[in-house]
Amino acid sequence: MSSEMVISIAEKAVYTTLLICGPLLIVALVIGLAVSIFQATTQIQEQTLAFIPKIVAVMVGLIFFGPWMLTTLVSYAADIFGNLNRFVG
Repeated sequence: MSSEMVISIAEKAVYTTLLICGPLLIVALVIGLAVSIFQATTQIQEQTLAFIPKIVAVMVGLIFFGPWMLTTLVSYAADIFGNLNRFVG
């Protein structure tokens, strides 16, 4: 196995990871920003207030994006296992 192939596999793994995690991170970012603006507007400085809306939003995002995330991950795993004879031999 050449170094170019290893770099290509690693690049695809990082890209797939970012692609899978991206929607949930964006949801958490938007909800965190909204809660921060709400806290700044109302001058409520409770540190734990931001966690519950983020957790709920990420769970809803996981329900919404979960099938797509699983399909993407299974597709990547099938690609890796399908080409396993090229990687080992």
